[in-house]
Amino acid sequence: MRALVIDDSKVMRRIVAGILEDLGYEVRQAGHGREGLDVLDGGWVPELVCVDWNMPVMDGLQFVSAVRANPAWRQVTIMMVTSESEHGQIVRALAAGAHEYVIKPFTADAIRDKLALLGLLPEEVAR
Repeated sequence: MRALVIDDSKVMRRIVAGILEDLGYEVRQAGHGREGLDVLDGGWVPELVCVDWNMPVMDGLQFVSAVRANPAWRQVTIMMVTSESEHGQIVRALAAGAHEYVIKPFTADAIRDKLALLGLLPEEVAR
């Protein structure tokens, strides 16, 4: 399974990517939403995208909207991984097309649990 991690923090990208790699994902990374779209435009379409909200160039909400506007990417599951914790922000992200929402700081188990809810744990991990 493939995952794309989009966050302007290199450290946060490494943390999320490490969790996903430990679960068996092949992971690519991007520093903002526009870079993430470039990855998708290049033909590497993952099952999962973990995207931060607050980033330069293109934020996470703009990224979600752009992905949902492209029929070729409708099957991509998007999980916001962000420090934005206000209820209104969560509602906006889900309304824009995100499937799940994880608030920073988080644990590896929190990510794993969200992936289990989404049916996105690789089979060998889910057992």
